[in-house]
This record gives sequence, structure tokens and C-alpha cells, in this order.
Amino acid sequence: MFTIKGKTGDWEVVVGLETHIEVLSKSKIFSGASADYNPTVTPNTQVSFVDAAMPGMLPVLNEYCVDQAIKFGLAINAEIAHKSRFARKQYFYPDLPQGYQITQATSEPAVVNHGWIEIMDDDGNPKKILIERAHLEQDAAKNKHDMHPTKSFVDLNRSGVMLLEIVTALDIKNPENNSYITSPDEAERYLRQIREIARALGVSKANMEEGSMRADVNVSVRPVGEKTFRTRTETKNMISFKFIKNHIENEARRQIEIYENGGTVSQDTLRYHQDDGTSSVMRSKEDALDYRYFPDPDLLPLIITDEQIERIRKTMPELPTATRARYIEKFGLSEYDAARLTETVDISHWFDLAVGDKTERAKGIANWMISELFAHPENYDITNEKSGVVDGMRIITPTDLAELVDMVSASEINGKQAKDIFIKMLDGETGTPRAIADKFGMKQITDTGAIEKIIDEVIANNPSQVEQYKSGKVGLLGFFVGNVMKASGGKANPGVVNEILKKKLG
Repeated sequence: MFTIKGKTGDWEVVVGLETHIEVLSKSKIFSGASADYNPTVTPNTQVSFVDAAMPGMLPVLNEYCVDQAIKFGLAINAEIAHKSRFARKQYFYPDLPQGYQITQATSEPAVVNHGWIEIMDDDGNPKKILIERAHLEQDAAKNKHDMHPTKSFVDLNRSGVMLLEIVTALDIKNPENNSYITSPDEAERYLRQIREIARALGVSKANMEEGSMRADVNVSVRPVGEKTFRTRTETKNMISFKFIKNHIENEARRQIEIYENGGTVSQDTLRYHQDDGTSSVMRSKEDALDYRYFPDPDLLPLIITDEQIERIRKTMPELPTATRARYIEKFGLSEYDAARLTETVDISHWFDLAVGDKTERAKGIANWMISELFAHPENYDITNEKSGVVDGMRIITPTDLAELVDMVSASEINGKQAKDIFIKMLDGETGTPRAIADKFGMKQITDTGAIEKIIDEVIANNPSQVEQYKSGKVGLLGFFVGNVMKASGGKANPGVVNEILKKKLG
């Protein structure tokens, strides 16, 4: 259990996260404008009259966005509301053309309700983190303050892109139920799970660096053993795991110091300063009354049928947690290797293609991918199963790696020869690994007669080492193996070499 030692005793941290992920869709949630607002797109060109809040323009709900939310809800074991409504959340800021945000009020059911995901706690035990809701809302535009010394600009390209806001829950009725985040590390594990699920489903890129995933971080503290939840602060739009972890601990220590000095913590909204890890007050925390939620009169209630839910359920892919478990149980991979191979759905798909129906090659494929292939991302395309040369560069495919591993297993080539073939593929050599081995004469010598002849010559040329070996210096076996491999040009099968040498040396 993560605790912080104060002057008056140990304190625990209570963390709530409101995670926003931008949903992947071709058009925005309430208009037909393109949802692509990447930095290369000219500002204010992906904007409809709806996004710009022109008078008389009515929003039209994008059904695909709703399907994406349902898909995410099913993945986090949540209830899907058959009826929910959109509301207007009132606030005034230049990046919000309407003067309100279309969202789903916290006082009513969202599309997704009462879910959970499992993480490992700080003691290495499974822990369910409750998720209160995940609701649909439109993103704001983007303010730009660095283009002019005295003016700010607004780019509406992002305005109206769909967000899915995922909110963790505190089980107020059962305070003994430790189903919430209680440490900086747990916060990171939770957010990584959200990112992993979103990417696996194709719901979002969930890239914190580019802002397609960001979190509002709520922090409060209480003495260990206390059951009530104390006042929290909220820090908006954090986009780094490192900064989030740093802020949680720093904010917890700040609050503890206030309490231990006899003060009270204000329910404030904070701004995080990345340069030194401190935070400052932006404003007093609003509550629902400040936002003046009311049902959006331009949008009908959202009705979701059982048939729609089941249709989406049938399209659900295997989630990374299940894939990792399969790799460990079926292929005997380590937890580390299984985790590396499920970092993205594309990587696990590439691995599965390479393994095919030959379970015995799984460990070899895993080793080559993690130790060699991942070091050369430019030489493989995890989204393309076709071989060939792209822009003058050889692309290594699942079939290539499978053949290379099979050749080693069949003793056609040894490990060094396999590495040489791999390097030649990296250097642009075309053809299959077997064809490359044939072209450059890399096939392993397995003919025992040929190997025995080389061994006899090595033994004859090193009589003193033979006597030393026979007198007990068995470590000299490596000397003989090395000389045989050198004499064979590295082509002799090491296993056969070892076996014959032991018999001849006695």
C-alpha cells in the first residue's frame, strides 16, 4: 500500500481520473466535417457551419461515434444505457464557439455506465478499478497563443471532434471496498490499460503526446484508517504519464502539509507547471450548478437497442490482456515477452502470423522480434503482410522470420548464420532466407563424415591440448569446438561437433 509519512502519521492518497480519448472517426460527432485536424492541415479548413456555431445550424449525431463508445463500454465490462440524453454544459471561452459544450450530464445515465478494469496494485495483486461512466461529448477548438506578440488565434478544426470521457468511481456506500486508485503507479497502470484497450479496439489512437488522450487528475488525502473522503483538487488536461505521477505525489504532500498545519484544502482547479513540477490555482472548482446543465433541445434522446449492442459485441477483437494470457499459457512465453508482443494489436497480429499453426516456433519468433526486429522498425511493416522492397528498403515479413526460425530449428543453419542472413535482409538483399542462404553458401554442414574429417585434423594439429583435456582440463572442449568451427568456415553444426569431439577426446 502506497502511503506518505507526515509529521502526524501516515497518510494515504485517493486519486480520481477523468480520461478523455479522441474517438477515431472520419467525421465529427455532430457534423459532416472531417475529424482530421493534424498539424499539417490548414487551420479552420475542416469546419462546418455547425462547428462554427452559425445561427440556425442543427447538430446531427454520428452513429459510428456511438458504436465506438458502445464497443469501449463492452470492453470495460460496463452497462450500456438503452436511453440517454445529450445536454448543454455552459461555459464561455474562445475555443467554444457555441458558448456551451454538447455532452451528457453527470446527473443522468451516460451511454456507458458502471464498468471496471483490472490492474495490478503496488503489491502485485489484481485490483478492479471501478469506472462510473464513459460519456460522449464534443471537443473544443484549439487556442494558439504563440503566433503573435499581442493576439491569440483560434483554430476550429478540432471543434466537434468526438471525445469519450471515462470517469473513475468511488464506492461511497462501501468505503472498505478499495476499488479506486491509491498511488501514482496505480494511476499510470490504469491509464496504460485505458490506452491499450482503446488502441486494441481501434476506438482511439490514445496518444498522450499528441493530445488524443489526456486526463484530469483529482487528488485528495486522508490519514490511514480514516473512511471518509476529503476535499479534492483537480488538475486539467495532463498529457504525460511522468507528469501525472509526479503531480499526484507532489499535490498529496502539499495537502498533507496544509492539514498538519491546521489548515483546510480548497476545492480548486489547478494548473500543472511542467518545468518544475509545481502547480498553481487556476480557479475555484466548479460544480454542476455552475455549468447550468440542461437537455439539448436540438438533439433527440439517444436510443440504443439490444440488437445494436449484440452486433457490436460480435465485432470485438481479442483484448491485449487475453492475448497476453494466451501467449503465456499456450506458448510458454514470459510475462515480459508477452507484454512486449501485445504493445499494439498490429504487433500481436504480426507475431500470430509468424507463428502460424506451429506452436514450437513461438519462442524463437518472440526472441527474434524483441531482440532484433524491434531494433529496426524501418525494416518491417506490422500493418503489411506482403514481402518486397518499399522505397528501396527490404521489408521483413512474418513469413521471412518464420522461415528463418524454422531453418535454425531444422539445423539447416546455425545461430550465427541466421544472424548473417538477417543482416543481409536488413541491407536490402531480396529473396527468402533459404534463397539467401543458398546464394551465399551459408547452409550448415550436418554431414557427420565431413565434420569428423575436420575434427581429426584439429585434434592432430593440437596434441598438447589433447593431453591436457584428457588429464582433466575439460574446459578445453571450447578450444576444439572453436577451431573446428573456424576450419569449417562457421558452417559445421555445433551440436554434431560437440558430440563427435567428446567421443574422440574420450
